[in-house]
Amino acid sequence: MDVVGIGKVAVDLLANVPKIPKEDDRTTIKDYSWQGGGKVPTALVALARLGAKCGMITIVGDCNYGRFCIEDFKYHGVDVSQIVVDKKGQTPFSIVLSDDYTHGRSIMHYPGTCRSLEISDLDKDYIQSARYLHLAYGTPASRQGAIWAREKGIPVVFDADYYRPDIEEMIPLIDVFIASEFYYKAIFDDEDYERNCKKIQSMGPDIVVFTLGQRGCVGIKGNMFFMEDAFRVAVKDTTGAGDVYHGAFIYGLLQNWDIQKIARFSNAVAAIKCTRIGGRAAIPTLETVTKFLDTGIIDYAEIDKRVVMYRRSI
Repeated sequence: MDVVGIGKVAVDLLANVPKIPKEDDRTTIKDYSWQGGGKVPTALVALARLGAKCGMITIVGDCNYGRFCIEDFKYHGVDVSQIVVDKKGQTPFSIVLSDDYTHGRSIMHYPGTCRSLEISDLDKDYIQSARYLHLAYGTPASRQGAIWAREKGIPVVFDADYYRPDIEEMIPLIDVFIASEFYYKAIFDDEDYERNCKKIQSMGPDIVVFTLGQRGCVGIKGNMFFMEDAFRVAVKDTTGAGDVYHGAFIYGLLQNWDIQKIARFSNAVAAIKCTRIGGRAAIPTLETVTKFLDTGIIDYAEIDKRVVMYRRSI
């Protein structure tokens, strides 16, 4: 197993509109899609589409949305043997609005009623079979997974999207810390990226990266600080861009690429994803990414078949 992930799943109902309407107004939906969501799950789907062997540890409800999540993992080649089904729970879902006016997205989330994943749900041998462990929360189960991984020298990658106190408690257990611009702004009040990356690095991680949206990403590995510009594409929806970036970054680590190449590759994968709505429809294959990096051209032949599939998913 290349990568095992522990995290929370969701189903996303995505709608693209010209502009988000004001109160008591209306607009026309230009495009819509039902797709799987969640930070770690989407990162694993990206990894699987790029060619890595991945397994997901999570909990879903015994409901249509839960079954959809499991089938979507199977479709993308992610192992589902460690997914727990809560017979009494309902799987989380989100309504995501993206608009052409701001190129932003607005999310309304229902957390569902599934019980929390517990340490007793985890298979230690399964986690320790991986080359990397990917996490996004500081739950007891995630923390135990990180401890078991580090016992075997397995690097732990963490997705920090927004600031939460539980993340700080996890940092000493993290080897690769990749955070969003939202997290950065919550803890730092300047743009001295190198100094601030080193502050996080001093807490434990060897690699620290901050994604900055259309400004690309910055980070440090060991003593090497780097900056990498974003790619310019026709953005349709940024939902899942950070999650996909994480998956692509881990893929680069699996290949033992140098850090600058990994950052450029990850920016490219995330950029391609942003040209279609949802976090998963436009995740490219390695062949598609390679062509884009060489020529600047995105081959949509395979991507748009998946776009059509997701319109009909539920």
